[in-house]
Amino acid sequence: MVEITSIESTEFAYPLPDVGTDRHGFNLVYEPGTTTERKLFAIEIHTDTGISGQYVGGNSPAAAQYNIVADYLVGKNPLHREKHWSEVKRALRKYDRMGIGPIDIALWDFAGKYHDAPIHELLGTYRTSIPAYASTYHGDENGGLDSPEAFASFAESCLDRGFGGFKLHGWGGGDGSRDVDREAAAVRAVGERVGDEMDLMMDPACEYETFGDALQVGRACDDAGFFWYEDPYRDGGVSQHSHTKLGEHLDTPLLQTEHVRGLEPKTDFVASGATDFVRADPEYDGGITGAMKTARMAESFGLDVEFHAPGPAQRHCIAACRNTNYYELALVHPDCQNTQPPVYDGGYSDLLDTVDDDGCVDVPDGPGLGVEYDWDYIEANATGSRHVYDDSNN
Repeated sequence: MVEITSIESTEFAYPLPDVGTDRHGFNLVYEPGTTTERKLFAIEIHTDTGISGQYVGGNSPAAAQYNIVADYLVGKNPLHREKHWSEVKRALRKYDRMGIGPIDIALWDFAGKYHDAPIHELLGTYRTSIPAYASTYHGDENGGLDSPEAFASFAESCLDRGFGGFKLHGWGGGDGSRDVDREAAAVRAVGERVGDEMDLMMDPACEYETFGDALQVGRACDDAGFFWYEDPYRDGGVSQHSHTKLGEHLDTPLLQTEHVRGLEPKTDFVASGATDFVRADPEYDGGITGAMKTARMAESFGLDVEFHAPGPAQRHCIAACRNTNYYELALVHPDCQNTQPPVYDGGYSDLLDTVDDDGCVDVPDGPGLGVEYDWDYIEANATGSRHVYDDSNN
């Protein structure tokens, strides 16, 4: 029997030059001369075969749950993913279950390496090239995406690069200070500039404080013929009733469930008619195992699943789905690099210039995730949070 011998988790930091935050400190924005430090976690699942499953991603709340997940997994068969997913899902029932995702992805990476096949082949390949959309940083006040015209010009630039879709993240705010007229104007400006040639999306990232705000921007999306309208409300994107009511007043399809944790609540959201597209994310939704359950659930309702954020795990999931339209290349900006950590060897990239002339990205075809991590960089930039789980902890 194959057995997990130990699990390592290493927190590391990397810089984002010319990136800061908006005035509340939550949204990343272009800010020349400022460097923001971002932290991620590198996971290694070691086995008695000498093959390790690896994944880089996650966040501190997820890592806080690794104690429960890792202690359970050490000594178990890494190929029994469905069993592990079910047990850990139950064990983390009091929490948001974000700790499942990175671990499950690493287990899939091991399985691919063990069977000498890319993950999408284990899932069942539907395609190996995926259309991408450009997903922007939030609007700023610093000479970057600081006006409706700036968003429209950047959309045109992304069209010239080959992108088939473009998504706006508007300006942050709060305290009643948000200029919703500017949000709606950006939607209309982008629509007028490239709406006949690109699919367009709007994602306020749960910033709008009132039904009226969400309705005003949603009607601008209607006027511009947007492909979807995503997470407008301060409810965090989880109220079935409010989104059902909003959808009754708009023609633009809604995209929800990015922040709805768990297969069953997502299913309830869909069954109630509160969304038109379904959001999934292998990090957020219990790994590749959980994300693919969401994808199949959406397919059973005749809906499309749209995967959140870029990354090799997302590419493999999309490669195995018929009912997905786009890969989210995020976050992009005309004047600063996106948020990709500098940890990939061998050519994998989610930078703005990744797409080919047809606006597509390829799916890695090596075993497992099909990417090689720069462990020297990870270890050199470790922030002191390194944990090893092995038989001695049990």
